[in-house]
Amino acid sequence: MGWSTEQDGAAAQGGHGAEAAGAGPGEGVRARPPVALSPSRASDFMQCPLLYRFRVIDKLPEKPSAAATRGTVVHAVLERLFDAPAAERTAAGARAMVPGEWAKLLAKRPELAELFAGDADGERLATWLAEAEALVERWFSLEDPTRLEPADRELYVETVLESGLQLRGFIDRVDVAPTGEVRIVDYKTGKAPRPQFAEGALFQMKFYALVMWRLRGVVPRRLQLVYLGSGDVLTYDPGEADLRAVERKLLALWEAIRLATETGDWRPRPTKLCGWCDHQAHCPEFGGTPPVYPLEARPADAGGAPQGRMGAI
Repeated sequence: MGWSTEQDGAAAQGGHGAEAAGAGPGEGVRARPPVALSPSRASDFMQCPLLYRFRVIDKLPEKPSAAATRGTVVHAVLERLFDAPAAERTAAGARAMVPGEWAKLLAKRPELAELFAGDADGERLATWLAEAEALVERWFSLEDPTRLEPADRELYVETVLESGLQLRGFIDRVDVAPTGEVRIVDYKTGKAPRPQFAEGALFQMKFYALVMWRLRGVVPRRLQLVYLGSGDVLTYDPGEADLRAVERKLLALWEAIRLATETGDWRPRPTKLCGWCDHQAHCPEFGGTPPVYPLEARPADAGGAPQGRMGAI
């Protein structure tokens, strides 16, 4: 999903809106063990197990992000554009929707106003809106909405694998051809990654393809990533072998999460991304101390593998 992205559909996983806005838990919300897995939360754990804990278990607040919030607005425009008849789906009309979608989002999440604190003349806001409008307009050079009639937009999907693992998430767009072939489309407001880094985005799409296969019994014919930041469209045609491999990876990932949850042993994984993390004050890598673990924990079995490491996945 675009703002990982990600409306997960349950508080235990962290909401799509909460991620975009950087919102923390409400008063009285109690920590609970994770009960399902979404692409964004799977990516969190693979990036850094401690980050996963901060977001899913501790539900620590995060600052609003101008880039993520812009992505939310752009996604809303591209979703609602298809409410209009095909002939009225124009670039000019879509650009004109941007300020209204921002106003709707701000009404729902007033805290987003802090993104433009001190912007008395509105110059920064105007620039930000113009950037969102440019992303929307670029989409028209990549796809022709007058020739598209999506079967689903912002589709919430959820399934339980034979193992008992629950998978869930939101798919930006599902297209179904007259002959029945399914295409899953995801909008990205950033730039396309270099080929050696494309696997992360494809993992998300394969995750959705696996869920759709389990739900509908049909392997999606095509996975399509639309990068509005760079004007690239990346496609991948999965097979059953691909999706079975993703399922095995998710099962191993969930087992690592389960063990970390039981033991309370969440290891940080330092990378270049740490510089953008909101949780440095709580991270041992930066001299911080994590909050008291809010769940009951037991020591790891003697001789067991360290928890929170991803070497086996």
